[in-house]
Formats: sequence, structure tokens, C-alpha cells
Amino acid sequence: MTGTATTAVGIDIGGTGIKGALVDLSQGKLLTDRIKVPTPKGAEPDDVLKAVTEVLEKLEVTDDDIPLGVAFPAIVKNGRTLSAANVAHTWIDFEAEAFFEKGLGRQIHFANDADVAGVAEMRYGAAKDRDGVVLLTTLGTGIGTAMIYKGVLVPNTELGHLHRPGHKKDFEHFAAYSAMEREELEWDAWAERLQQYYSHLEFLFTPDLFVVGGGVSKHADKFLPLLDLKTEIVPAVHRNNAGIIGAAALALAGDDSGESVDEGEDLAGTTSR
Repeated sequence: MTGTATTAVGIDIGGTGIKGALVDLSQGKLLTDRIKVPTPKGAEPDDVLKAVTEVLEKLEVTDDDIPLGVAFPAIVKNGRTLSAANVAHTWIDFEAEAFFEKGLGRQIHFANDADVAGVAEMRYGAAKDRDGVVLLTTLGTGIGTAMIYKGVLVPNTELGHLHRPGHKKDFEHFAAYSAMEREELEWDAWAERLQQYYSHLEFLFTPDLFVVGGGVSKHADKFLPLLDLKTEIVPAVHRNNAGIIGAAALALAGDDSGESVDEGEDLAGTTSR
């Protein structure tokens, strides 16, 4: 692959589904239909690998001619997953990147799912050309977060796991979209929980912009207007595709340099043209 390439594959592994597509990174658009398979029950490494392989086979991109980026719902440092909020505990302190590379028979580029979604929104979406502190949150099975300051990603923020003052459970358990489904909440009742969460983030970080991603962002008109914040809050442009696009952007950045992009680097900057 040459340095002028603008095409890569992005795989986004989530708590309920594994999605993938071929991405045109000159425009940040999917070049194929999004392929999605259910995340295997229990989400053990071998089963997740099989599901990722199935997605790649359906996309017909099983060889290494096209760079591949994989986004994963865990703290990721130097290719190792250090947490497992919505997947099997087997992933904790696991050499995940090496495991996928061996299983797929090709080099990959591996990072936290919310971080790459943040990169996608900064390059092509709601956070493009925005200065200051941008906080992206993905509302789904859990709450993923990405913090970007002046184009620099602060990796693995995991702000969904902030603990609610006076409570044992974290904000993810209380305010993720899965909580709305689990407790059969109406939009206004869920928005009250989101109000507590975003107000807490606002107090801690004084951001300049909130970007709300995840599949539920397509219904942003039902809950974002109910929030009362000092900070501007907008839905993600790429919604549930941001992880795919960001993972592909990471893959292309790594391919250009000939090395995997380290999570501590400026992903937003290194993936820009």
C-alpha cells in the first residue's frame, strides 16, 4: 500500500454487534454496505475473532492488500486490552492486537472504540475545525468517551465509568442507552439521567463541545433538546458508523508510516492529510 492510498477497512467491535465496511478516507464515507453480525454471547476472544473473520469474508477483504483497523470496547495500551466492561473478563490484560493479527494472518491497527469514533468526528464530522476541548460520548451498551484538545486525542479516558456521587454504580450503569432499554424508560426520564451525567462532565472538564454518538444519536431530537447545559451539545454526524470510519483512519495512518500508531500519539493529527 502506498502513502497515497485513501482506502481502508474499519471493524468496530461492540457489546452487542460487530460492524465493518470499506471506507474512503479522503471523504470519510463508506464505500460498501455496512456488514454487521451479533457479538457472540459471552464475547470470548476466540468467538469474537470468528465473528470478525465472518465480517471480513462478507466484505471480501480477507487479505492484507487493504489496511485494517479494529476498534474495541476496552482500554487499549500498546495493543493490550486492560479492561472488559461489556466483553468477557478474558480480555483483561490480554495481548489483543497480537491475537487478532495471528488469527487473521495480517497486520492490523488496534485502538479503543470511542477514541477512534472521536477521531472520525474530528476529521469528518461534528467536531471538525472546532477548537478547545471536545468530548465525544457514545451511548450504547455502555458509555464510551473520547477527549480531544486542539486536535490531540487524550486516549482511554473511560469517563463512562465515573462514579455517581453517593452511589455504588457508575454513570454507565445509570445512563447508557442499555439502561433506558433495561428499565423501559421514556425519553424524558432517560434525559434526566443524561442531564446528571453531562452536568458532571461539564463541571469536571469545562468542554467547548459535546458530541453524542452511538446508534441512539439518530434519535437525538428526542432527548438532546431536553438537556440544559452551558456547553453546546450536538449529535455525531457519522452516528453509529464513526467507529468504523475512525478505525479505518487509524489503519491508514499506521500504514503510511509503516508502523502501528501508538495510542499515546496524536491520532487526530497523524490521520489527517
